[in-house]
Amino acid sequence: MSTQQSARTVVGGIRGALLIGGVLAVVIGILILVWPGKTAMVVAGIIAAWAVIAGVVNIVLGVLSRSAGAWSRVGHIVLGLIFLIAGIVAFSNLGLAAGTLATFVGALVGILWIVEGVVSLTTLGGTRSRGWTIAFAVLSIVAGVLILFAPVWGALVLWVWLGVSLILLGAIQIVRATRLRTR
Repeated sequence: MSTQQSARTVVGGIRGALLIGGVLAVVIGILILVWPGKTAMVVAGIIAAWAVIAGVVNIVLGVLSRSAGAWSRVGHIVLGLIFLIAGIVAFSNLGLAAGTLATFVGALVGILWIVEGVVSLTTLGGTRSRGWTIAFAVLSIVAGVLILFAPVWGALVLWVWLGVSLILLGAIQIVRATRLRTR
């Protein structure tokens, strides 16, 4: 195989990966915007499945590990049981699991934005753009507090933004894939 053929093969693989990734992003983005609740329940189901699998793996590690100490084995079994129970509970009501996840993510984002705003204020002495830093810090802290008071609303806004972003980025990815050429 010549260098030119090898380059075409690599570019073809990259093009295919970009195209598949772009199409998946657009489809997931559309699903988020058209069926936000059902798509959130699918995400909760995926996380619940991961928790069940992680639970089983940890229990097996705790039971079968002969080289680990007793506390390590007990720890793996207890952790596995917690994961397993959480996964089963989530599967029992995916709608509630999705809502709980949204509340948690919304509250987490609120806390992170508050912390980010406070941390940015601590950098005022070493920055040349004090006004921009103060504006960023105030906006970050205010947005964080607002989301803490309405974490589900904040998570919903972030969810919709994720859907829009996936559609836009996926479309750009598709265009990139179709325009990719070898030299």
